Amino acid sequence: MADEIDYKLIGDDLQGVIITLDPGEAVVAEAGGMMYMQDGIRMATSLDMTGQGGGLFGKLVSAGKRVLAGDSFFVTWFTNEANRRRDVAFASPYPGKIQPIDLREIGGTLIAQKDSFLCGARGVDVSIAFSRRLGAGFFGGEGFILQKLTGDGLVFLHASGTLVTMDLAAGEGLNVDTGCLVAFQPSVDYDIQTVPGVKTALFGGEGLFFVRLTGPGRVILQTLPFSRLADRIIAAAPRAGGSRREEGGMLGMIGGMLDGDNS
Repeated sequence: MADEIDYKLIGDDLQGVIITLDPGEAVVAEAGGMMYMQDGIRMATSLDMTGQGGGLFGKLVSAGKRVLAGDSFFVTWFTNEANRRRDVAFASPYPGKIQPIDLREIGGTLIAQKDSFLCGARGVDVSIAFSRRLGAGFFGGEGFILQKLTGDGLVFLHASGTLVTMDLAAGEGLNVDTGCLVAFQPSVDYDIQTVPGVKTALFGGEGLFFVRLTGPGRVILQTLPFSRLADRIIAAAPRAGGSRREEGGMLGMIGGMLDGDNS
């Protein structure tokens, strides 16, 4: 049984989450995600994700699965050892949104992209889920291995841009860019398909493949995959061979000489 935690989202495009713990409650987080914690919160690093204990071998296997799913080998526990409610806050490592999800409301399991887990109530678990089809593994944008979140408590996912939640009816289909898929329920069929038409595939600018999702179930999408943002930044960086968009005129050339971009 997961802890019943309270939370508050802060920020707009650079979000964080403040989690309020009652005495004795705990939250587990991905290493490096903590922003601050009040006095009375004890931080400890462990191999154990769920707090259920168990043997060393089982903990090592569980930690190995987390690494395959894109998380760190160790997780960090934050436990309220004070006699009053205390706060601990976490922040996303890149611009985007944080999505709270109560696993009890969606059947106890959610499949998510690698690196999307930020933190969760004590009692939730993060392991691996393999793509069910070969094509989805090779061309689905996330590879064979995805995160599998299980339990009956709150988890917090982070992704780039704005998050869009959609509920698909039985048999309802949705075509999604391979980088825009964040998470989906196990009941949703996940496959990869090629973009129709040679001209569209080569010159449409959307790549050669897209993800085909078929309901029933809930899916969560992101408007700006971080890889897409990183590609644009690299393409525009002069030291990486790119050029700034506003540097077509004399003023841009002078500005580049002043800030050292041109030699």
